[in-house]
Amino acid sequence: MIALRRIFLSLVLIVAGFVAGLVVTERMRAAVDSRAAESARAEAREPGTAAPSTAAPGTAAPSMAPGTAAPGAAAPALAASGPDFTRVAGQAVKGVANISSQQVVRSRNSPFQSDPFFRYFFGDDDVFGQPRDRRSLSLGSGVIISADGYIVTNNHVIGENVRATVTDVTATLPDKREVKGRIVGTDPATDIALVKVNVTGLPAVAWGDSSQLKVGEWVLAIGSPFQLSQTVTAGIVSATGRAQLGFADYEDFIQTDAAINPGNSGGALVNTRGELVGINTGIYSESGGYQGIGFAVPSNLAKKVVDDLMKYGEVRRGSIGYIGIEKLTPQLAEEVGAPNTNGAVVSQMSRGSEAYVAGIRPGDVIVQFNGQPVSDPSQFARMVADAKIGTTASVRVFRNGRGIEFKLAIVSSSSARPRR
Repeated sequence: MIALRRIFLSLVLIVAGFVAGLVVTERMRAAVDSRAAESARAEAREPGTAAPSTAAPGTAAPSMAPGTAAPGAAAPALAASGPDFTRVAGQAVKGVANISSQQVVRSRNSPFQSDPFFRYFFGDDDVFGQPRDRRSLSLGSGVIISADGYIVTNNHVIGENVRATVTDVTATLPDKREVKGRIVGTDPATDIALVKVNVTGLPAVAWGDSSQLKVGEWVLAIGSPFQLSQTVTAGIVSATGRAQLGFADYEDFIQTDAAINPGNSGGALVNTRGELVGINTGIYSESGGYQGIGFAVPSNLAKKVVDDLMKYGEVRRGSIGYIGIEKLTPQLAEEVGAPNTNGAVVSQMSRGSEAYVAGIRPGDVIVQFNGQPVSDPSQFARMVADAKIGTTASVRVFRNGRGIEFKLAIVSSSSARPRR
């Protein structure tokens, strides 16, 4: 009997322990779940996320007053909607004008004018036909850079036909006034032109420092694509120092994915401070429209051109006389015995050029200019153009398997020795 009692008591204790274990386990699980839920609610209230709604089911959440946000929700609201360019855009569009240009080109009206054999002997001045005027119209944009009416634009916007007898330029200002413009000067090498209108008190866009631009930095393109005035598009700086694009002789472009279309040429590329960092110039497109690859002349280069046009009526650059240079391909490098494809090979030159007088000859590979490595022909052309007029430059070339250094006089491009 005693043994049965002991067995029964043991079973009772075992069952009680099992039940007690279940109770303790359930309480611990509930506590963990409670802490997890509390942690999730806390994370939802942290900066960077929205606070949970306290509205009753079936009712609308309470609205905030315009310009206010829930505590801790200001930062996420900005991050979600992107940067706010309204202030910058509102100010910058006031300094961008529409530019229209009409050129009149006089030519002979002759049945032989399209005959290449006839034009070879008589040229364009056909004495057998009566002269006739042909008009061409171009449209684009321009940036007001001074309150007294100086406007910078692209050379191709005001017309590139050097045979034009008359060029009429009209600027439509941001306040819708149409005024006649006078061409101060042009620089086809950079595709920059300067126009002056007789108006004062204009809102001008301040120059920025394009050398400080970083890839990935936000920029705005402002202009008149397809004659839609004061159009603003946003993008980033995709690259800097782009060259060998075929837009101009002197190329050092900013590449951007801000939408640029026909009519944007000559317009402003501004940074987030509203400063002018580039003059929109061209696009890369297989369709003729926007494909996310646009190019702008850097503001530092455009400003230098503008300063020269104001002071001299032309741009004065460094020159070493007429010299033709080509990209050094692997095949050319092998032919001339160059160790790699860095440099620019001299293909032709004038006997009267400073380069020829100094001793450089066709076939030489230019590898250094004033101690700086030369990687390609475009870079070398920029180096020469940027060299100070009146100084002497050192040029290192690779010839017949050895390096030779020459001293060249840097002259003004407007006074360089004529090609012979």
